Amino acid sequence: MFFIKYMLFFLLLCRFVASQQEDAAFTYNGFRRVSMSLDGLAQITENGLLMLVNTSLAQVGHAFYPQPIRFMNSSSGNVFSFSTTFVFALFSEFATLGGPGIMLVIAPSRSFPGALSSGYMGLFNTTNVGNSSNHVVGVELDTFQNIQFNDIDDNHVGIDINHLRSVQAAPASYFSDEENRRVSLNLYSGHPLQLWVEYDGTKKQLNVTLAPINVPKPTIPLLSLNIDLSQTMVDHPMFVGFTSCASAVKAPQYVLGWSFKMNGQAKELSLSQLPKLPRMGPKTRPRIFSIGFPVIGASLVFMSIFIIQFIVARKKKFAEVLEDWELEYGPHRFKYKDLYIATEGFHDKEHLGAGGFGKVYKGVLPTSKEVAVKRVSHDSRQGVREFIAEIISIGKLQHRNIVTLLGYCRRKGELLLVYDFMPNGSLDKFLFHHKSTATEIKLSWNQRFQIIKNVASALLYLHEEWDQVVVHRDIKSSNIMLDGELNGRLGDFGLAKLYDHGGDPKTTHVVGTFGYVAPEFARTGKVNPSVDVFAFGVLLLEVACGRRPIEAQASEECIELVEWVISSWNRGAILETVDPKLEMNYEVEEMEKVLKLGLLCSQSDSTARPCMRQVVRYLEGEIPLPELPSLTSESIGDVSFWCPYLGSGRRPPSSDADSLFSGGR
Repeated sequence: MFFIKYMLFFLLLCRFVASQQEDAAFTYNGFRRVSMSLDGLAQITENGLLMLVNTSLAQVGHAFYPQPIRFMNSSSGNVFSFSTTFVFALFSEFATLGGPGIMLVIAPSRSFPGALSSGYMGLFNTTNVGNSSNHVVGVELDTFQNIQFNDIDDNHVGIDINHLRSVQAAPASYFSDEENRRVSLNLYSGHPLQLWVEYDGTKKQLNVTLAPINVPKPTIPLLSLNIDLSQTMVDHPMFVGFTSCASAVKAPQYVLGWSFKMNGQAKELSLSQLPKLPRMGPKTRPRIFSIGFPVIGASLVFMSIFIIQFIVARKKKFAEVLEDWELEYGPHRFKYKDLYIATEGFHDKEHLGAGGFGKVYKGVLPTSKEVAVKRVSHDSRQGVREFIAEIISIGKLQHRNIVTLLGYCRRKGELLLVYDFMPNGSLDKFLFHHKSTATEIKLSWNQRFQIIKNVASALLYLHEEWDQVVVHRDIKSSNIMLDGELNGRLGDFGLAKLYDHGGDPKTTHVVGTFGYVAPEFARTGKVNPSVDVFAFGVLLLEVACGRRPIEAQASEECIELVEWVISSWNRGAILETVDPKLEMNYEVEEMEKVLKLGLLCSQSDSTARPCMRQVVRYLEGEIPLPELPSLTSESIGDVSFWCPYLGSGRRPPSSDADSLFSGGR
């Protein structure tokens, strides 16, 4: 009997606790003597302000209501209705540039291991951003445009689900019922603003409303999203609170008051009881500066003018293009002055080579690090902002067979890309022995085969193993760099395109080099990994045969490399195409594998080409190479279409610089 009474008491207690969670409510008119769960930079000031961050250090601040709240009805599987409102103030030391802002967040936990600051708001990192397993719902007040996550501008409100790419967003503003129009707001003005977030569990509608504190709650919300939060939230208690992070700009962030109610309307805040904000304007200058000095000698004036003229002339010499949005890329941006000095003023003796998009120079940075600097002409009409964002994303690639892109610099109509320096130059110089090579070095077959596997590994990483799909679009021997040990490393990502895994890549301008461009890409401009597979197939034949894809000096039937190898394969004499410089010093089985794989990858039917994961397995001998299909010269596509020099009586171009399709990115 005692046991039964005990169990009944326990069940009633659990039900009481659950009902308490389901009807959770709190109202804080200031945070003095409030027990908040604080982490990182977050703290409560002496007068009761909740300060999330107040520094330019790359750190985060978390502040959560300490008790978990059950948001989901276990019996129905639906999320309860809830309502919350808070007053906040954001400030920036720059009049036109804010920091990362703050976010109201509902999450399964108050800790976020491995979370990054800056563009990730102390919630996510590069590996988990966007994962459905995050179970995170947030409303962001963002004052810093994040190109990586497609922010609409640098002063907006957004609804985020498991990601920092908002499912719905709008510029900060409110609907004035008196004026019957929408009025813009500046989130980082330092003036208190109030935000309301309301979810109707029956209608499955999430509304977000913003207004100054001296304006009643507008009747029309800023954001209204039809969404079933039961698809995101979990069936166990979750935590609600705020998160933020510091950036290079000092931007203090405060929450003055906060009210929350589950299954009902949050209680209105008592605005008169909210704590006062600290003075957040410019400091008063000392009196001596306002009075000035009574007498300034004429000689000092002339000297000052001379110094100013000298400084202006020097600054003009090293003037750069720097816009506000580039501040986000600080660690990846090089000063033009440093690159100018590193390359000895881009002197001819530091010139390494030239391609279709610019010259490359060797340089030594002040840290004694050797770099290669590529000078590229750019037109702002071709979307420099998006191009820079992709360049910075590519700079995050980490693979032993990829030349590291260290950063960039912009000056007038010129873009400078900075790469790790590769002491042995490019593969094409070894294959074709340019006259400029002081000592003729022959690559053995073992070295060539290893370089092929190096490039295949790099492409597999780009296509499948990185955060996004990266299509290089310019695979060729002159873009395969050799390090000090003659390992192959894929370089020059100036034409690369990025898109999300599972996403639909956009149609682009056709760019690339004659002989390497997949026929379907030339026809449609649709970019995908099979475009790189085609070019890699041509590269395989180039390395094995020691011939360029289009040989201008060859006989008419041998101009096009792929067609020539197909013809030899059909005659049963594919080994006759092997580079004579190898002098029979190669493994026949490996050579046949490379030649046949080159033909397999360079088929005109993109669906018949293997993916790079299969290519790597073929090269490593993990799976046997399939039988080649019946190949004819038509199997490689309409050559006269994607290489108009063939079949027209004209000779192909003699250099990469002349052989690039036009069109930009």
